[in-house]
Amino acid sequence: MKAPRLLTPLALMIGAAMSLSSCEKKQEVLAKNELSEETIGQIRALGFGTSDARKVEDGVVVEGDILLTNEMLASKPESQFMRVGEDEQYRTTNLVTGLPRTLTVKLEGSFPSAYVSAADEAIRRYNARNLRLRFVRITSGTANLPITSAYLGAGVLGQSGGFPSGGNPAPGFKLSPTAINSTNVNYIATIMAHEIGHAIGFRHTDYMNRAYSCGGTAVNEGASTVGAVYIPGTPSGPDPSSWMLACVGNGVNRPFNANDVTALNYVY
Repeated sequence: MKAPRLLTPLALMIGAAMSLSSCEKKQEVLAKNELSEETIGQIRALGFGTSDARKVEDGVVVEGDILLTNEMLASKPESQFMRVGEDEQYRTTNLVTGLPRTLTVKLEGSFPSAYVSAADEAIRRYNARNLRLRFVRITSGTANLPITSAYLGAGVLGQSGGFPSGGNPAPGFKLSPTAINSTNVNYIATIMAHEIGHAIGFRHTDYMNRAYSCGGTAVNEGASTVGAVYIPGTPSGPDPSSWMLACVGNGVNRPFNANDVTALNYVY
């Protein structure tokens, strides 16, 4: 998840959009220098854009906060891409299986105290939906979804560990307390719930037009073989408060809205 463009004063929106545009241009040059044509082709085959793709130790990060592991890049899923509107809800072809199931969440290492409360709030939001997938925070042992701290780059609040694989969730996610720079529990919980969403198979609500929440130029990444499957019952128009929008404004709280609940209930 990236930092704010939507829900800020106009002047800040203009400045932020200019900053984002500059940042995206730099990232595009960096990605072209670092990624092979084969890797770029693999990213596109999975249904992701390549303009802001960047190489990291475990694979490639796309859309600001989504890690495509080397295993995912090499995979050849058979499911087809489905698109109905511009800003509806999307899931991946990979989901958590073996339901009903409980996943454990754990804060690894040192975090400000507000992050403990935020983790509990993010978990409460999911468990309140009475899904077949439930969450519990643990303080010892190995968690299904470890949360680690790392600086991820300017304006990047969090980064998923990928998407589910082999019926299991992605192996947690990273948060950047430096970029988040807040003790607002609901705001941090919103970021955590977003990254958990990726870990269990959800894509950005504004996948086809990330400018909706992030600003900048709208980019239509086009259809591909897999990677963004439309969730029936979710809107084919803009959804300004979805928990899975790509970017979030500073201090903004995004609990699940009615469309989010529809998506969660349909998948889990």
